[in-house]
Amino acid sequence: MIENILNEKNILLPAAPQKGGLYAPSKSFGKYALMYVSGCGCNIDGEEIGVGKLGKEYTTEQGQIWARNCMLNVLAVLKRDLGSLDRIKSFDKITVFVASADEFYEQPQVANGATALLQEVFGDEVGLPTRSAIGVNVLPGNIPVEIEALVSYE
Repeated sequence: MIENILNEKNILLPAAPQKGGLYAPSKSFGKYALMYVSGCGCNIDGEEIGVGKLGKEYTTEQGQIWARNCMLNVLAVLKRDLGSLDRIKSFDKITVFVASADEFYEQPQVANGATALLQEVFGDEVGLPTRSAIGVNVLPGNIPVEIEALVSYE
């Protein structure tokens, strides 16, 4: 079970993040059991993190930690809404938004923090998604990283 893997690796899921606006945190659609998870930031259990941009105030390594935190929040939403992470059959696509200084080009390396967690917990077949890593000027609340996901489940 995925819960056992998380425990063995001492990976603690936070409480699912609260909504930050008028949207659904996740939504199932279609007859193919797909779930879209709205963008999750990198705050864990409401803990404040730095605000600002990668390549200016922060390093790629810090961005990788925050991308991992974002993915922990995605997993927390999935656990809450699916009841069990064992229902996940594939992480089909993730989009990683990175608040970036003008001369910062390491968005894919930042995104590796999220996909490394998925690979560690779910393995290559389920855990390695297609992925986009996009540099943006600013994110809500001036957070440095945000991730959304599309997941197949049963």
